[in-house]
Amino acid sequence: MKTPGLSYNSRKALIVNIGETAGTEIAELIAQMAAEIEELRRTKVNVTRIVPSSSESPIHVVEEPV
Repeated sequence: MKTPGLSYNSRKALIVNIGETAGTEIAELIAQMAAEIEELRRTKVNVTRIVPSSSESPIHVVEEPV
């Protein structure tokens, strides 16, 4: 599996423009975030909401993002 992160050219551009320490730190942070996003995508589960029957009085339902 390909490790998510920046290409060599992108990493090099960061290092050249903002310095080696800061560029490396930002590139590593982006790689960690990309890996975490991929993990969240792999482990995502679908949630089926249970809707009250139409015979009950209508109530205001607030849905939270999943």
